[in-house]
Amino acid sequence: NRWLTCKSLPPGALERIVDTVADRVRVPWFAGAVKVNVSLVPPLVLLPVLLQVAALHFLLGLVILTSLPVVVLWYYYLTHRRKERTLFFLSLGLFSLGYMYYVFLQEVVPRGHVGYSQVVALTCGLILMLAALSQAKKDPGYLPISSGNEKSSHQGLPNKSVRGSANGLYGVTTSGVASSRAVNGEAKGYSRMSSEEPEGVKKDWCTKCQLVRPARAGHCRLCGRCVRRLDHHCVWINSCVGEQNHQAFILALSFFMLTSVYGITLTLHSICRGRTPFVALFYCPGAYSDHSSALSFTCVWYCAIVTAGMGYILLIQLLNISYNVTEREARMALRDNTGHRLLGGLVIDTGQYNRGFLCNWGHFLSLGSSPPQRSAEDIV
Repeated sequence: NRWLTCKSLPPGALERIVDTVADRVRVPWFAGAVKVNVSLVPPLVLLPVLLQVAALHFLLGLVILTSLPVVVLWYYYLTHRRKERTLFFLSLGLFSLGYMYYVFLQEVVPRGHVGYSQVVALTCGLILMLAALSQAKKDPGYLPISSGNEKSSHQGLPNKSVRGSANGLYGVTTSGVASSRAVNGEAKGYSRMSSEEPEGVKKDWCTKCQLVRPARAGHCRLCGRCVRRLDHHCVWINSCVGEQNHQAFILALSFFMLTSVYGITLTLHSICRGRTPFVALFYCPGAYSDHSSALSFTCVWYCAIVTAGMGYILLIQLLNISYNVTEREARMALRDNTGHRLLGGLVIDTGQYNRGFLCNWGHFLSLGSSPPQRSAEDIV
């Protein structure tokens, strides 16, 4: 009624409406109605509809393919600002893969220009990427949360400062009163330890998880957990990227890039004969002569946009690994003005853990291979 009469809504009304609708969306089942996560629905419904509409005309395709990234970015900033976890991006990514593979088999393969060996190679790349993605979805290296008794015992202890390095704990010393400080909006509510530590090597006490964090660990405000060598929280896998799954994350991105570029190349060779893939991507006469070609060409452009975005993420990740810096550390260095911008600002070198290209990659490839360390509570 307020909307129809152009009256302003009270604060929080839209959020309550959305929460109510989300709670009412349920699917009948034998053991009772099952609640459906609303964030899973839009990609399943909108993506095929929008791509089918975009295939009707060149201008429609231009408008839809231009607006899609804008809508996705808007939804990302909306959920990021509200500090919410969402399955929208994971659902969008997985359904996009499935729908692109379906269009490839239904519209491109029947043209007869793609061999069975090429279909098998594309399928194997897709399977390998999903296998790496499943590994990346596992435990990123969560630090154990103290039990209620341990929490109460820690509240009666003086603040501690732990000397050590990125690889382990070397000693525990009592410090003075620690100052409460928020780091990058992710670690609000923990105390920075101040004591006689080697410069640049610090340990943190997280008041949310009630534990001493080893060096390079961080608290994720979306997951509500502390993670060893926290890099960032990735919305595309709906999980953190840390010490235990960083390698699998890079592997999944790499397989995606190879598979996507290979699929785009095969499709353009089929619908734009006699032209190189790069030229065909921008100039393909007759692409909208029939619906099958138009849909294939539209899906190629959709894949190209997604691939460009994922390629940028992979590039930043590879550069950060080469300088042995995490994305979280880079943001903190930018905020504190303690890092050095390199390669046109693509990488922020903190200089704290950089030991050279080969040593940095050797350190990355050995992540998760060492046995888990004893918790700080046990050492205390």
